[in-house]
Amino acid sequence: MAIKSFQGKRAEPEKPVEPAMLVEDYMSTSLVTFRKEEKVVDVIARLIENNISGGPVVNDNYELLGIISEGDCLKQISDSRYYNMPMEDLTVEKHMTCNVETIDGKMNVLDAARKFIELKHRRFPILENGKLVGQISQRDVMRAALQLKGDTWRI
Repeated sequence: MAIKSFQGKRAEPEKPVEPAMLVEDYMSTSLVTFRKEEKVVDVIARLIENNISGGPVVNDNYELLGIISEGDCLKQISDSRYYNMPMEDLTVEKHMTCNVETIDGKMNVLDAARKFIELKHRRFPILENGKLVGQISQRDVMRAALQLKGDTWRI
């Protein structure tokens, strides 16, 4: 039997292009930051006042030194009570997390979601040329997911 008409290999159907959902499009850029010389009691007050669970610690050049969180503050409250020591002299520098994991602003938000799950963090700072330019939280990723749901998810 002979082949009468051969059109060649069929082209694969085009896959719909997903919109680029980058971390930099959803990160917060107006941040509450802390200094290493601040008192922990002042940090606690600012966390409560701004309704946040932590924030980056920066120097005068806006370079990231660490992160201070509610958990860090709670540990100091607990230790202070246990050892019957005053908290007024405790500074951020001695109680912040120093080796901070950061992510790239050009990373896809869904990849960032995976990183949140794997590392069990609540926030990631975003650096550009060594300077703090923003922060993305789990809530920011969920906001992005809601937008994605409207575009591509089926109910």
